[in-house]
Amino acid sequence: MFPCKTPEPPYYAVIFPFARTEEDHGYEAMAEKMETLAAQQPGFLGIESVTDVNGCGITVSYWASEEAIHSWHHHPEHQKAQAAGKSMWYKDYQLRVAKVERAYGKDF
Repeated sequence: MFPCKTPEPPYYAVIFPFARTEEDHGYEAMAEKMETLAAQQPGFLGIESVTDVNGCGITVSYWASEEAIHSWHHHPEHQKAQAAGKSMWYKDYQLRVAKVERAYGKDF
């Protein structure tokens, strides 16, 4: 569901803006696998992702704690996906971690 439902703050957001390379090289399959695997990790709260027709996009994942983010970052399967991303899937990317202090919207 977009946007995903998150609990009352505080929690953390991992913000990942990116520019993709033109070739897929298994990217879509790996992205689905990583989303499924992330959802099984302790502290995972949700994910939102969009990509435009030019391959520029942003993914935001939500986590209960910095420890949960750290564990996900060091998960062996996620490490493999990160290495593949650096070598063949992303022309550019940034990674930002933020603490969500307030959240509001239509259904709050």
